[in-house]
Amino acid sequence: MTSTQHNPAIALTIAGSEATGGAGAQADLKTFQALGVFGIAALTCIVSFDPKQSWNHRFVPVDAQVIADQLEAITTAYHPEQLDTVKIGMLGTPATIDTVAASLAGHDWQNIVLDPVLICKGQEPGAALDTDQALKREILPKASFVTPNHFESLSLSGMSEIGDVEDLKEAARRIFDSAGATVLAKGGVRLAGAEAVDVFYDGSTLEVLSAPKVGEVAVSGAGCSLAAAIAAELAKGAAPLTAAYTAKAFVTAAIEARVSSRAPFDAVWQGAR
Repeated sequence: MTSTQHNPAIALTIAGSEATGGAGAQADLKTFQALGVFGIAALTCIVSFDPKQSWNHRFVPVDAQVIADQLEAITTAYHPEQLDTVKIGMLGTPATIDTVAASLAGHDWQNIVLDPVLICKGQEPGAALDTDQALKREILPKASFVTPNHFESLSLSGMSEIGDVEDLKEAARRIFDSAGATVLAKGGVRLAGAEAVDVFYDGSTLEVLSAPKVGEVAVSGAGCSLAAAIAAELAKGAAPLTAAYTAKAFVTAAIEARVSSRAPFDAVWQGAR
């Protein structure tokens, strides 16, 4: 039997495991695979919804040394020119953030795509606030591309309200000005109207990406998959705006083909395309 060696683009996700398979590292890896990218995952926490408690989050962080060990193995196994793209999802604790920040500083990353999960619903409010502040202080300045949702855009921009597309444009500008990273601020189903809109801003180009809404309820894994799709396209060499457009179309198709279950939320299906 003859073997054939392939050299696909490679992307790493640093994210939590979400037990139902709809979001987190599971969604990221499926997105990478669907877009022709070899996916790697370093797990930061385990999230399992509790069906006995209204499907609230049960959150268990992975030990910081275990996270460091994963990242050491990953970054040692691949040459820097092979692995230059990382997508960061839920980190969850200040200790995890410290560990990930140290690893990022020790590797030559071309693309750091941050899906800035600022609220971990399985934590107490004080712990969540500490995590938010650590993420903004240690990870956000390292990001090259950031994909905040409605709540995260409010927090990162300092705005009190984002009620329409013009507000979302202003939020994207403010986030870029403070973070220095390309922004895709997600409007999703939170803004009124028939279109799901996101705003791209890289300091010079301001562009509104829109697609018809698929229902009025958020679908699990949409945000994770959008950021992962951007990372996958950047890993393949796409320009940031092109990556954003491809990711938008990919996630729209994944929402249209969403998977239902006995949980009170649907999940995106990345195999739709």
